[in-house]
Amino acid sequence: MTLRLCLCVVALLVGGAAAYAKDVLTIGVSQFPSSMHPNIDPEVIKSYTLSFALRPIAAFDKDGINTCMLCTALPTLQNGLVRIEDRAGGGKGMAVTVKLRDDILWGDGRPVTAADLAFTARVGRDPTSGFANTRVWGRVASVDVIDDHTAVLHLDEISTLYDRLPAILPEHLEGPVFARVAGTGDYRNQTTYNRAPTTPGLYNGPYLVTDYQPGQLVVLEPNPYWKGTKPGIRRIVLKAIGNTAALQANLLAGDVDMAPGDAPSLTIDQVLQLRKQQPDRFTYIFRPALTYEHIDLNLDNPILQDIRVRRALLLALDRNTLVERLFEGMQPVADSFVSPLDPMHADGVTSYPYDPARARALLAEAGWTPGPDGVCRNAAGARLSLSFGTTAGNRLRELQQQVLQNQWKNACIEVTIRNEPARTFFGETLKQRVFTGLAMYAWSFGISYPPRQTLATDQIPTAANNYGGTNYMDYRNPTMDAAILTAETNLDPAAQKVAWADIQRIYADDLPVLPLFFRADAYVLPKWLKGVTPTGHSDDSSLWSEFWRSE
Repeated sequence: MTLRLCLCVVALLVGGAAAYAKDVLTIGVSQFPSSMHPNIDPEVIKSYTLSFALRPIAAFDKDGINTCMLCTALPTLQNGLVRIEDRAGGGKGMAVTVKLRDDILWGDGRPVTAADLAFTARVGRDPTSGFANTRVWGRVASVDVIDDHTAVLHLDEISTLYDRLPAILPEHLEGPVFARVAGTGDYRNQTTYNRAPTTPGLYNGPYLVTDYQPGQLVVLEPNPYWKGTKPGIRRIVLKAIGNTAALQANLLAGDVDMAPGDAPSLTIDQVLQLRKQQPDRFTYIFRPALTYEHIDLNLDNPILQDIRVRRALLLALDRNTLVERLFEGMQPVADSFVSPLDPMHADGVTSYPYDPARARALLAEAGWTPGPDGVCRNAAGARLSLSFGTTAGNRLRELQQQVLQNQWKNACIEVTIRNEPARTFFGETLKQRVFTGLAMYAWSFGISYPPRQTLATDQIPTAANNYGGTNYMDYRNPTMDAAILTAETNLDPAAQKVAWADIQRIYADDLPVLPLFFRADAYVLPKWLKGVTPTGHSDDSSLWSEFWRSE
């Protein structure tokens, strides 16, 4: 079944300034990728950056329709490219035939082939590779290479994700690297994407990474072997400015041309303010999105293992006032991680309206009562104190922290703010689960994509899986695991809807994460730039960057 999602765009296209041609586009972002490998360390900023240069086999477009990018036809049961098959050891699996286009070349002129697809599947199935998306590649038991551009993926189970086909790796470059380190867990460090990210053959999109200065900038220039629409911008520079106030100053000074909404950049309150102050200077676009702002809870912490404390933490927050004052109501409060814009959204899950009295009552039930300084203590005299971290330099997140800190203080909960640069926060603190309390950031979701990567027990990052999962909470619930498995493996649409409703119900009841709100992606574009089309989901606008034009 093809899932369709219609997201409405609110575009404020303001006139006044004369358009002019320009062949260099400087994009201001507030984070920098912790690595450049497409399958390791999933990050919004990495996805946005790589989407200029590396194409997935298929992606969802602006209308929420899954479409081929490297393939000639999307595999489906209806067109015969997907079939159910018996597994040798018993049970059912799937055979998915992928037909690659014959005009796609790597940036060194080598053709993209079925051998690249087979190699990627082999790496992805290795538990030491550090691949994050094990639900796709980890289920590929074997690959039959039929010819240079045709391969059959044999899945070891029936999967609803058979047409979710991400980026593949160049075997001629990565094959020797992986052969040297396979099984050691060192592939993530030795990959060419990290060692030499400007190597042209790593990329197959309209642009190549031609300069890479860690923590500072990425330069992209047209791929001479790209056979599709010729890119309209000669050079794209992604300039990392970790402080969002400084990023805004660079935009106003003309040192930065654009602030994208689907990458970490200006915050929505900054864009709203810019629109008021500079209504005619830029093009402003606001797109409702599936991006989910939330707070991870480290469930290894004994305080947070008590569900009454977790519920009290959420009941103590006045999220409606927060989104109204900071975002003019444009970012709705969330009850779970599934946006109402997604077809699998379920109504009727447990919600937690602002109720500080109920929060204090739950804390009392859990044995926490206010001390002389207003901070709760338990019978042993221990304080109800938690660390609270996010990405340093993001002015809006830091403002959110202060608001939430004060609201928790009113409920006798003490939180201590400990922020870190994004590279450290995502690269070490979350990945290796060294945070001890609360961690605030965003998940960027694909349309109706089951949440194994973030909520399944087998996705808890450990040394054994080379810290490849993103269940940073250490959340373990067999009922949740079973519901996720059903959403991934049952092809009956009705059964999928039931499974998705169960996932959202369990999530809202267990609260391994505190839901905050769903974002609207806010773009600030120069008047001369045309063709940028926001999608509102995890397949970034930069996937269609060859259509961007200077006018």
